[in-house]
Amino acid sequence: MLQFMIPCLFGLEGLVGDEVKRLELKNVRVENGHVLCEGEWADLCRLNLNLRCGERVLLLVGKEKAETFDELYEAAARQPWEDYIPKDGQFPVKGYSLNSKLFSLPNCQKIIKKAAAVRLGKVYGMEQLPETGELYQIQFAMRNDIAEFYLDTSGPGLRKRGYRAVSLEAPLRETLAAAMVILSRYRGRDPFCDPFCGSGTIAIEAAMIAKNRAPGLDRRFDAQKWAVLPSKLWLEAADEAMDKEFDGNYEIWGGDIDPRAVALAQDNARKAGVEDVVKFELADATRFHWGGQYGRVVTNPPYGERLMDRSAAEQLYREFGIAMSKLPDTWRISVLSSHTEFERTFGHGEARKRKLYNGMIKCDLFQYGKK
Repeated sequence: MLQFMIPCLFGLEGLVGDEVKRLELKNVRVENGHVLCEGEWADLCRLNLNLRCGERVLLLVGKEKAETFDELYEAAARQPWEDYIPKDGQFPVKGYSLNSKLFSLPNCQKIIKKAAAVRLGKVYGMEQLPETGELYQIQFAMRNDIAEFYLDTSGPGLRKRGYRAVSLEAPLRETLAAAMVILSRYRGRDPFCDPFCGSGTIAIEAAMIAKNRAPGLDRRFDAQKWAVLPSKLWLEAADEAMDKEFDGNYEIWGGDIDPRAVALAQDNARKAGVEDVVKFELADATRFHWGGQYGRVVTNPPYGERLMDRSAAEQLYREFGIAMSKLPDTWRISVLSSHTEFERTFGHGEARKRKLYNGMIKCDLFQYGKK
């Protein structure tokens, strides 16, 4: 049985845990900043293809206590790297340290690299490894003096769906956008609107959720090139994911005041394969209106930190709040903002709040309407 660790943005651990449980992996444990689980090689493929809110899938090689650099070297040298890394594999090292005596990351990297190279060299009978083959990224975590050794199976983070090669300033992570849609409890039945659509990420993620389209189908993963992992497992995981897709009539809309954003969002929707179920238009969020009795607004307006000054952001929130007040109270509204005065300036009373992170920016997801 293999062990996996799935890092995620703080605040999304529960959502990632739910995703992993739906994939029927074993021994799922939700911890701060990550989710742990167990499964087979086929599950490694399924996790990478299907996770919407996790950042990457790491395969645990082993872990041991290490309070000194000598102990770290010996621990790294005892790991069965040859079970995964061939004689020509590239194996760079990176990682982090928390609450541990060994906190110098460059020194930890050098020691783990040397230990892995010496072990692999002995196994393959080579004084110097060529490292001309596929990538086997080693990741380590020093936590409370325990050294954890992983291989990164994903490569570029899972937020890199493949549809957003170009984006506007201050882009929203795809994983966070998907989480916002899930937290809004959107299931594809009601109208779904993002009045500040930017490059279209939230609406596109909503469309993929409505269609139950696996977010990793249109990209590649580092582990697809690993000799230890049969290619048929990737094909079977992709077939399984595609079999779970379904068609339907969805009302998903995104608007933005910037014509460049609208054009980019339309192009991204085409790349994501959802241009048939999501519509983008040039529109002013402060004049937003919709005729339906039920619906959801899920959006990420400017925070007043990177795209405009704070006073301009507050004025925008006031005007947007007035537009939202004209919707029936049966609509659900979810707005992500880091602005400390958002709730007051938006003017919709007390909201349900959930702390999230957009990159390194601490935010709140303000949710209004029926639960």
